[in-house]
Amino acid sequence: MRVLHVVGKMHRGGVETWLMHLLRGCDCRIKFDFLVHTDMACEYDDEIRSLGARLIPCVHPRINPFGYTHNLWRILQSEGPYDVVHCHLREFSGWVLTVASWAGVPVRVAHCHNDLVRYYRRNLYGRIRCLAMIRLVDRHATLGLAASQEAAASLYGASWRRDPRWRVLHCGVDLTPFRGDQTHRTVVRSELGIPTDAFVVGHVGRFVRQKNHNLLIEIAAELVRRAPGFRLLLVGEGELRPEIEAKVADLGLSRWVIFAGSRADVPRLMRGAMDVFVLPSWWEGLPLVGIEAQAAGLPLLISDCLTLELDIVPDLVRRISLAAAASTWAEAILAARDGKTQVAQHKSFQQVFDSEFNITRCTSEVLALYDSLEGRPICRA
Repeated sequence: MRVLHVVGKMHRGGVETWLMHLLRGCDCRIKFDFLVHTDMACEYDDEIRSLGARLIPCVHPRINPFGYTHNLWRILQSEGPYDVVHCHLREFSGWVLTVASWAGVPVRVAHCHNDLVRYYRRNLYGRIRCLAMIRLVDRHATLGLAASQEAAASLYGASWRRDPRWRVLHCGVDLTPFRGDQTHRTVVRSELGIPTDAFVVGHVGRFVRQKNHNLLIEIAAELVRRAPGFRLLLVGEGELRPEIEAKVADLGLSRWVIFAGSRADVPRLMRGAMDVFVLPSWWEGLPLVGIEAQAAGLPLLISDCLTLELDIVPDLVRRISLAAAASTWAEAILAARDGKTQVAQHKSFQQVFDSEFNITRCTSEVLALYDSLEGRPICRA
């Protein structure tokens, strides 16, 4: 079976990391290729090639829609035939599946990783684009997956459960790094320049508007006044990083905020450096770093717009309104530090391990879905 995953680029993000877990776990029957919308080198490129998969660049549809259609058609004809086209794009999945339908690809999968209602509500043009995409997906997808129930409703409609093509698939995480003895905190913190006895608030996410780093910095300013020994550890890269770095400098917080960049050892940082994990996103599908934080036994403070499906270890999770002041978030973080949301790590790990977020279960489910859909009609009647 040959599967073409359509993505933006293979940087170290949540969806991309999940795809790498799938690639590593696939048996010899499955051959993955990745169609990417960049010719720049990305963090997972070398490993993808080492595992026998190919990276196929294609001009971005926003830059040249007509050229994109031609290039995508050419790729499907010349690099295929593909049994499955699995599209992970946010804005152009409907068009990708349309072209795949024209090219005769039998299994065409739309995969919604975000709550698109919250993403597109910002302007009328965005809502019109979303409506057009929904119609194309409805016509040309043989299967529609979503990271959460909210994500499913945002792309497949409020009555998505009535159509057997649409379903929620909880993307899994590799739990191996969270098993066993605690990572040596002194070593990990020393590498990051963090005092051994510091109270560390952690966050992992790209520097984009969705992740709400501005609120994180405002929370840091509150925590400095309440707990001078605290540190904020930010893991990730993105276009807004220079803006956030400037804000940190302007507020005089450089001593307390650590920019760790993109890291391959997030589980190690969670277990060895962080005490509390904070995720104040404006919107998400189902953030896998939240699952990882629970596997690491970290108290998890999240915005109230995130799905309840994230709560694998409920005693670790607390929701706070995005309308609340930064001081409210700071007080909740300090309460977590003082032991009001503590669960032994081996117990939280076991709960996550036994859940459907275990990557082993998730991989088996994805491959079973591919198998079950091979040979179905190309278009919906």
